[in-house]
Amino acid sequence: MHETRVPRRRRFLVCEPRHFAVQYAINPWMRPDVRVDADLAHEQWRSMLTAYRSYGHDVEVVEPVAGLPDMVFAANSAVVVGGRVFGSLFHAPERRPESTHYDTWFKTAGFDVHRPESVCEGEGDLVWTGRYVLAGTGFRTSREAHREAQEFFGHPVISLTLVDPFFYHLDTALFVLDDDNIVYYPEAFSAGSREVLARLYPDAVLATRDDASAFGLNSVSDGRHVFIAPQAEALAARLDERGYVPVPVDLSEFLKAGGGIKCCTQEIRS
Repeated sequence: MHETRVPRRRRFLVCEPRHFAVQYAINPWMRPDVRVDADLAHEQWRSMLTAYRSYGHDVEVVEPVAGLPDMVFAANSAVVVGGRVFGSLFHAPERRPESTHYDTWFKTAGFDVHRPESVCEGEGDLVWTGRYVLAGTGFRTSREAHREAQEFFGHPVISLTLVDPFFYHLDTALFVLDDDNIVYYPEAFSAGSREVLARLYPDAVLATRDDASAFGLNSVSDGRHVFIAPQAEALAARLDERGYVPVPVDLSEFLKAGGGIKCCTQEIRS
């Protein structure tokens, strides 16, 4: 059955966790009194890069900036579809300076960057499915940003309301497996949003709260290989049954800031 799943080579942008720490609390996972093991964080981050490259994906690195401990979470910086970059405007003042540094990287790499007028946290809440954008709101990204993204990309944007503060970004509650299917944790969404997802993806892989709490939904898929937190064992087993190949990548140190694999990974789609 695995032979039916075809991987697609990806281009990822990441940021070294040189300055990663928990210095403030902007989500329920963050406790500034908890110390980050910097050596372990680096080791885990490097293992993620090794995993991506070993499966044939391209990885580029943006230079971290002192005083921006969450800059490691590259996914929040933008969403890139068809070579067009829709940047970020963070909800928390502490993170707003990150946008400028990522914009600079994209511009230097030859991209035009649109800086949103409304609060928007990149791939944290805007998830490209291959046909349209699934867009989260409720805690960070605003509905106005959803409309702005639709005007910018010219692709349909489907708004989904998040209701559990522990799953404050869409990429903590849902990820795309391939052009046809997704994985999501239903209870993270409002009743109407659950109905929308059920209609769009009747064959979706449904996750449990345990899966979500292990950040199993903060995964990255290339269409065959799913880079997933090893703590999400039950979800990995269900993916295996569906013909996907789970690739365990332990980023548990980043969970102290409410982040995981996808949070640390921006995909550049040409």
